[in-house]
Amino acid sequence: MSASIVGLSGSPAPVSRSRTLLGRALISLERQGAGPVRLIDLAQLSAYGLLGRRDDPGIADVLGAVQDAAIVVVSTPIYRATYSGLLKVFFDLLPQDALAGKVAIPIATGGGPAHLLAVDHGLRPLLASVGALVVATGVYGIDTQFRNGVPDAALLERIEHAALEAAALASEVTT
Repeated sequence: MSASIVGLSGSPAPVSRSRTLLGRALISLERQGAGPVRLIDLAQLSAYGLLGRRDDPGIADVLGAVQDAAIVVVSTPIYRATYSGLLKVFFDLLPQDALAGKVAIPIATGGGPAHLLAVDHGLRPLLASVGALVVATGVYGIDTQFRNGVPDAALLERIEHAALEAAALASEVTT
């Protein structure tokens, strides 16, 4: 059985703030009954497969899971004012309308507020370029919103709001 919700972590590190927010969003969606969840850490996939240098069954499986999902949650750290290279190479492998009719939540983290607009000027266009319906509430977290790796209440509230929007939108799209 494929997951109705797929979370894509674009962080090169297995433990990161963006990965933490992704996990919280997936828990929220699962708690709302939006469907089974699958978390995909892009950094764990074959580099040769991600670059399209060889066929890779793991990459094919992940591409299929993303295309079969009702909701796709994408998280990334912001580097040089944009999303990670891992997301770029992965999204380059998706067909043009791979997320048509799918709902997406954009999540990003950065050192400070200077790159807040990367969600609207980077992630939203990336998701829209493959046909996703992106929720109105994008999520951007900064270093000072985390204490010992735990997001503050305001950031958790924003995650919860984005998840509620996604679940509601996905139920409308599928009916």
